[in-house]
Amino acid sequence: MDDYTRVARVIEYLEARHTEQPDLATLAQLVELSPSHFHRLFVQWAGVTPKDFLQCLTLEHARSLLRRGESVLNTALQAGLSGPGRLHDLCVSLEAASPGEMKSGGRGWTMVYGVAPTPFGRCVLAESPRGLCVLAFIDPEPEGQVIEEMKREWPQARWLREDRMAESWVARIFVNSAQEGNPLKVFVRGTPFQVRVWQALLRIPAGTLTTYGELAAKVGNPTASRAVGSAVGANPLSYLIPCHRVIRGTGVIGEYRWGHLRKRALIAQESARR
Repeated sequence: MDDYTRVARVIEYLEARHTEQPDLATLAQLVELSPSHFHRLFVQWAGVTPKDFLQCLTLEHARSLLRRGESVLNTALQAGLSGPGRLHDLCVSLEAASPGEMKSGGRGWTMVYGVAPTPFGRCVLAESPRGLCVLAFIDPEPEGQVIEEMKREWPQARWLREDRMAESWVARIFVNSAQEGNPLKVFVRGTPFQVRVWQALLRIPAGTLTTYGELAAKVGNPTASRAVGSAVGANPLSYLIPCHRVIRGTGVIGEYRWGHLRKRALIAQESARR
């Protein structure tokens, strides 16, 4: 069992049993670690203790913010948190494929891809000559299925697998934030509307949340919440284009292309580190 699986299991348990306020020993036993070992792992992963972290997993907190009149839930899941932890506020430069590039299907290009572990589970990453074009978590979909879906996007390209390349990208994205003046360059293919939505997602600060309706207003079409939801779900770059920061207007976390539990884990970690 890797660290992400352990933390995800604890989050799932807390989501169902948070009203019981389970203690450290109970959580440690759940993932078959000693209390001290589990405590160290959790602080390293989240930047806060398990006890503090529990507060940012409670959906009732988001609902209470709504009842107090918060329209943008930019303080959701933060109450009572303190402790160390560096915020990974990535600087991402997004470039969209031209109609000609999409039509060619990558003809003449060499695409390098690989599989690597991250703090949130294993993922597939792919790099085109124009920048990183895929970051997709493997679970809940099988690795082979994720790779085949990726290749169908650029069917005429030549594909090379280099897992070390993927590991280097993971280190830069999840461990070492991009330095100012040296942003991560990503390359996407999508409709003009999808690209506008993805650009708006990049402007949502880490540790804050917005709703589909508010995101629709930001792209100049306040009645297009459903279309915005479809564009959010089509995002090819998990984590980098932070579609996990969008929730329903009722305060419900909602679904996520790479798993509801992973979405909750991403929100909770960002909130804790903020």
